[in-house]
Amino acid sequence: MLADGNNRPPKPTLFSRLLSLIIRATVLLALLFVFDKLLPSISQQTQSFVVAKWQQLSLLQQELPIENSLPSPLPKQRLTDTWGAARSQGRSHEGIDIFAARGTPIQATTQGIVSKVGENTLGGRVVVVVGPGGAGHYYAHLEDYADIVPNDWVNAGDIIGYVGDSGNAKGTPTHVHYGIYINGSAVNPYPLLQKD
Repeated sequence: MLADGNNRPPKPTLFSRLLSLIIRATVLLALLFVFDKLLPSISQQTQSFVVAKWQQLSLLQQELPIENSLPSPLPKQRLTDTWGAARSQGRSHEGIDIFAARGTPIQATTQGIVSKVGENTLGGRVVVVVGPGGAGHYYAHLEDYADIVPNDWVNAGDIIGYVGDSGNAKGTPTHVHYGIYINGSAVNPYPLLQKD
């Protein structure tokens, strides 16, 4: 106990208490504003990530495509089995080419998750969709892409791009190169596609 009252801190004035309260309220409001702006974005990103992972797991549990089970990426266009044909630099053709007019819409042959929308040296503008069983569906030589981005979900028949001659097909008749990859290895898509 203090013998005299001289060692006690002075009582805060009404002004200093009011100023302290205003500062605390301002900081709290600023934090609430920041959380309000960040949380929906974080929440939406987390939700999108969880949904994408659930869809991937679901796709992996489904059966791989079987003979005559997939619609053509270019309905009403003639299908020819060009699998294994000789290509430049000693390569063999790992897919089939389906010819059509420039700009013809290319349809997804399966439901799945878009894993790539971009370019590579041989394929030019390409789209890759991971479908049932984890099979990769590869569409190459596109003129342009549809309004899709990686992690988008597509259904069979959704437009993913447009026929062109990009990549090493520059100057050739316009077409889409369609390939299927299972466990990283190319398989002939021709038998898997429905013929009109």
